Amino acid sequence: MSVVTNTTTIGAIDAPSRRNTELGLMAFAIGISVFAYANVGLAIDGELPSGMLGYGLGLILLGGVAHLVVRKFAPYADPLLLPLATLLNGLGLVLIWRLDQSERLIALAKNAYGVFTPSAPRQLLYSAVGVALFAAVLFALKDHRILQRYTYISMVAALVLLILPMFFPGKFGAKIWITIAGFSIQPGEFAKIIIAIFFAGYLMVKRDALALASRRFMGMYLPRGRDLGPILVIWALSILILVFETDLGTSLLFFGLFVIMLYVATERTSWIVFGLLMSAAGAVGVATFEPHVQSRVNAWMDPFACYSTDPSGACEQISNAIMSFGSGGTLGTGWGQGHSDLIGFAANADFILSTVGEELGLAGMMAVLLIYGLIVERGVRTALAARDPFGKLLAIGLSGAFAIQVFVVAGGVMGLIPLTGMTMPFLAAGGSSVIANWALIGILIRISDTARRPAPAPAPSSDAEMTQVVRP
Repeated sequence: MSVVTNTTTIGAIDAPSRRNTELGLMAFAIGISVFAYANVGLAIDGELPSGMLGYGLGLILLGGVAHLVVRKFAPYADPLLLPLATLLNGLGLVLIWRLDQSERLIALAKNAYGVFTPSAPRQLLYSAVGVALFAAVLFALKDHRILQRYTYISMVAALVLLILPMFFPGKFGAKIWITIAGFSIQPGEFAKIIIAIFFAGYLMVKRDALALASRRFMGMYLPRGRDLGPILVIWALSILILVFETDLGTSLLFFGLFVIMLYVATERTSWIVFGLLMSAAGAVGVATFEPHVQSRVNAWMDPFACYSTDPSGACEQISNAIMSFGSGGTLGTGWGQGHSDLIGFAANADFILSTVGEELGLAGMMAVLLIYGLIVERGVRTALAARDPFGKLLAIGLSGAFAIQVFVVAGGVMGLIPLTGMTMPFLAAGGSSVIANWALIGILIRISDTARRPAPAPAPSSDAEMTQVVRP
């Protein structure tokens, strides 16, 4: 008598790596950037720019290297993060090169420094260094959980980076740069990544005490005094940074990042309320006696009232930026056809978004902000998919730092909040910013690779054979 047995085998299904999707999106991102570059040349000189081939090849080389590194060392990473960062970096290079062609800015630089040095070639060099750091992160950081071992070392390193600018001369009213042998570094850009590592490691250990040990008062859960200590220390440090370095942007980023991560770790709304109240109290208190912060607040409240009387130039810059947005309308004046260079030396840094608003209009602004929003969304999605609590908190922290920086810069330029002096990630001229943000994207890609990687098949159990039921 023959015996027929029906068996069903459930095997491991490999998750798609989406690397070819990433390659297609990379080609799309580079194509848009090269098209924008050609558009600027045609608008300004009536012909294709002579450096278009070099720009295109340089961008293809950088994007190709980054893609190959991801394909080799993070094959299951999120396929959108790298193309979105490449698109922003490429558009930033076009915007900076477009402002380099401004005769008004060339004359301004020659009057001030005796010579004009274009910013676009340096920005391309900084982008190459940023992609190299991105590759180094993916090569050296095989598992993001290793960073948890350096929780308190990260805290010390971040504090040193934040305090160092205090001992160097200030520029444009703020002490946020370190200048050594002619090279300037903005350490706050790197500190935001390191401080996110510290917060993730600290909150992973303390989150239960912060979430559960609290008292209910007027509908809010108030933490115990000893648990409130860390947020008070962070608040005090952010205020000290604001006072001694007059750096409103880093102060907001530093404190806002901690409150976001605290809320995610504990799920207590009371932390958000405390954070907003303490942040508002600190900002109002400092603005009453610090002249630099006070001038920023005055420029925010009514920039046209102090247009010609403000010695810091903040009122004139914000007024010109608002007029740029207004003249851009819905569809903009077109690449190279705007006058945002009237803003002066800050046109390619803090106020580069005003060039987008004037030359690409409201539609272009929405598109650029959507790209930033997609990067933050992919970071949050990575946090939700991460299998370990440290990875979840770190991905949320890095995404939160990126989102806060975009908000404070865009909000300052558009008059929503006082101007902070930070740089728009990837778009604005600045070596520290573009290098640090490429490192941030590299860590997010590492976490997403770990989160999306198929789980290893369970080891065969010796008990399985003993408990197997055999039917006749």
